[in-house]
Amino acid sequence: MNSEGLSQNLLPAELPEVVAELENVPVVEPVVAPTPAVYVVPGLDDSSLYIHRELSQLKFNIRVLEQALDESYPLLERLKFLLIFSSNLDEFFEIRVAGLKKQITFARETAGADGLQPHQVLARIAELVHEQVERQYAILNDALLPALEKHQVRFIRRRHWTPKLKAWVRRYFRDEIAPIITPIGLDPTHPFPLLVNKSLNFIVELEGVDAFGRDSGLAIIPAPRLLPRVIKVPEDVGGPGANHVFLSSMIHAHADDLFQGMKVKGCYQFRLTRNADLAVDTEDVEDLARALRGELFSRRYGDAVRLEVADTCPQHLADYLLKQFSLSESELYRVNGPVNLTRLFSITGLASHPELQCKPFTPVIPKLLQNSENIFSVISKQDILLLHPFESFTPVVDLLRQAAKDPQVLAVRQTLYRSGANSEIVDALVDAARNGKEVTAVIELRARFDEESNLLLASRLQAAGAVVIYGVVGFKTHAKMMLILRRENGEIVRYAHLGTGNYHAGNAKLYTDYSLLTSDDALCEDVSKLFSQLIGMGKTLRMKKLLHAPFTLKKGILDLIARETQHASEGRPAHIMFKVNSVTDPKIIRALYKASQCGVKIDMVVRGMCCLRPGVPGVSHNIQVRSIIGRFLEHSRIYYFYNGGDEQLYLSSADLMERNLDKRVETCFPIEGKRLLLRVKKELEAYLSDNTQSWILQPDGRYLRNSPSGNQHARNAQSMLLEKLTSPAPVR
Repeated sequence: MNSEGLSQNLLPAELPEVVAELENVPVVEPVVAPTPAVYVVPGLDDSSLYIHRELSQLKFNIRVLEQALDESYPLLERLKFLLIFSSNLDEFFEIRVAGLKKQITFARETAGADGLQPHQVLARIAELVHEQVERQYAILNDALLPALEKHQVRFIRRRHWTPKLKAWVRRYFRDEIAPIITPIGLDPTHPFPLLVNKSLNFIVELEGVDAFGRDSGLAIIPAPRLLPRVIKVPEDVGGPGANHVFLSSMIHAHADDLFQGMKVKGCYQFRLTRNADLAVDTEDVEDLARALRGELFSRRYGDAVRLEVADTCPQHLADYLLKQFSLSESELYRVNGPVNLTRLFSITGLASHPELQCKPFTPVIPKLLQNSENIFSVISKQDILLLHPFESFTPVVDLLRQAAKDPQVLAVRQTLYRSGANSEIVDALVDAARNGKEVTAVIELRARFDEESNLLLASRLQAAGAVVIYGVVGFKTHAKMMLILRRENGEIVRYAHLGTGNYHAGNAKLYTDYSLLTSDDALCEDVSKLFSQLIGMGKTLRMKKLLHAPFTLKKGILDLIARETQHASEGRPAHIMFKVNSVTDPKIIRALYKASQCGVKIDMVVRGMCCLRPGVPGVSHNIQVRSIIGRFLEHSRIYYFYNGGDEQLYLSSADLMERNLDKRVETCFPIEGKRLLLRVKKELEAYLSDNTQSWILQPDGRYLRNSPSGNQHARNAQSMLLEKLTSPAPVR
């Protein structure tokens, strides 16, 4: 672009492209001072300032895939990232793509703040996903599998089967697979079967006539879900090391055995992804649990959204399958390997190869709690803050266990979003109910993909005598809070737990989240009021410290942003730091843009979706957004405001999304006391200084991997927190 082009007024829609192009213009010393560039600063509602949320979420998943190429991770961890990409992509199609297709089908196309229509987004998604899936299988076949083979972890392809292995496979197929497989010939009396969502299937091309004179030439082999997709080969057959054979290879090799007297011309694996979003009209159901039980079955057979086939599948068979599922060519994904990669998770924790996995560690328990027999006495003296997984989730479980047994405890109230029906938390709640405590559980049945588990959880608690509430119609209960009422010296004293993550001990080892254990009178009273709103009926209760959606949280955050904006406009220092999973709410984004325009320095760590464009001249030039992708899933939500030097910091269960702020029950609680506030601030700053696992969001929507420059030392936030907060795992 020449200087004449730079001096012209730029249309808002062109701005991201221009910013990207300007980054590549070489610096030239002019003889005569050039005419300064003139930009038209777009209005804060201009669509060019917003990134489409689904495209942003897809970019996050691409960053996850990038980790599979990062040689700083052990090999099996790299494989795990590649498989997480597959798992995330499955859900993306089941929910996000399905939702966009539904808008088009029912002529309800609506554009968001970014201005893109659903059909435009679907076209871009197809382009990106085709490119990345091809790349994913190239990483698997050309990088990971050869590297694993060097460590004697092998997936033996049919062309490399020895006579001894062929004989073993034949026996295994005859004894373990053939008896439970049901091939389905296709003819007028056997129409195309209804296939389960994400199940492994094979389309078989046949030649010949069967015993009844049928010669349709096609059959389907559904692979039963109970069959393992990866089968370990005994060492006396496959040789030393961890050798495996894919179920699909076994079926391909012995498809002839399933169609006696006929010739198998070809056998090709495929997998269908369906719409898995449950459609329960909460306004028209009398029993939400019963309605969900009915919908869970339909999830397995929703409308088709994606077809994956082996790249060797002939086009005429691929076209046949597309027609059966009413899909277009753009919704077909040819893959060079197994169509169901997520089943490889079964080998990522190989006990025989610990050197190919991250070193284990022991989450620590704070010294205050290590030798205390009464956790209530510790919390009554001071707040306890835990950062999982570096610090143990055990104190949260212990608090509930003690409450279940303590004769002075009268009642326990708790929200449960994703916990698992057989978790330690649920065990403690069951014990508390059986021990005569008044136990009330607010269970969110509609936690996506955990509905079945939560139904079992509800039944288990009800059988123990607990009162189970299913939250509020139309508003998911996403808040993470526990309240314990205890009689002490003739008075009832409250204790509370508030968290940014779920009551799931497994997740607490994989997700970064904060837990606050407190007996603060005002905060515990607020928690009690929120439980009253959830359990009973009545008007909104005024809170002293707690911000809560859908009532005060959004307005509270907007007010806090506006205060920093006012400080900056008055020439005072102003600083905002956020760490969240997603930023999509247009009102919040506009408020941040305005703050940036007034001079507020804004640093954001946004793991996944971010619809805000940072670094746009005149609008978001004071905003930097980075994404951290590492060993642990970043899940904590932190909101920091400089407030003229009187710093304020909140932790929350909510992201900056419309659904969280407008359609969910969420909590946002202050961290008070200089010691704890400074601690969280420093931990947040560790993420902002990360230069090895961070990605910087550019104005044009691209993410660039950060790396140390000049004399900078490599800084990895998660590694620093591991080193600072944890102890080495015991030798066993």
